[in-house]
Amino acid sequence: MFPIRDLNPTRIVPVVTIGLIVVNVLVFFLWQPQGAESEQIDFLYENAAVACELTTGDPLTAQEISTGVCSEAPGQSVFPTKNVWVAALVSMFLHGNLIHLLGNMWFLWIFGNNVEEAYGVASYLAVYLLAGLAGTIGFIAFNGEVTVPLVGASGAIAGVLGAYLVLYPTHQILTLLFVFFVPIPALLFLGIWFIGQFNIGEVGIAWEAHVAGFLFGVLVTALLREFFLERVRSLHATTAA
Repeated sequence: MFPIRDLNPTRIVPVVTIGLIVVNVLVFFLWQPQGAESEQIDFLYENAAVACELTTGDPLTAQEISTGVCSEAPGQSVFPTKNVWVAALVSMFLHGNLIHLLGNMWFLWIFGNNVEEAYGVASYLAVYLLAGLAGTIGFIAFNGEVTVPLVGASGAIAGVLGAYLVLYPTHQILTLLFVFFVPIPALLFLGIWFIGQFNIGEVGIAWEAHVAGFLFGVLVTALLREFFLERVRSLHATTAA
């Protein structure tokens, strides 16, 4: 089940959504190393969020990296100048590979423009970043001793999906289902997506971050749903006139 597009036209140019996509793509191709695997791994340890670091407040030691065991025992950090709190923000713009990047950006492109229209530029950017941080917190709550870097915009984008679900549950998502293109209500599509997160068996996928980011988007949007929808109605009426 793969989304092709949503049948929910907007009246805006989604500048934040486009900007986020551009930043993620530029970070991947111009900042993240594309060479040897060892170089890529070192880069992520130096710049990405690590649950153990956020739990202890200190960058990982060589022993923690080599053994995979989080420890509060004193030791020489491999990257002593790393700011572990800034890394939590930076991680939202890093990706493990090209497929990871393309998948995230595709979902952001499909669902982000409508949420941006409802929220407005500043509020949309804020909820995106806060959902990403909520996703990181959700992951740490269950994996506080993990020493592997946590990367990707998935938690933030999950927040956008949660917001879309609350705002537009009946709007159709044109979906590739096996070999057929089928319009599916957002409530059903995103409901299946959310439930599917609990069944991800692949090692290395931070499904807890997806769930936490999604729930954050749902809760925040539900509080002001009518305000956001009235904003969209006013914008469409003004544009039509």
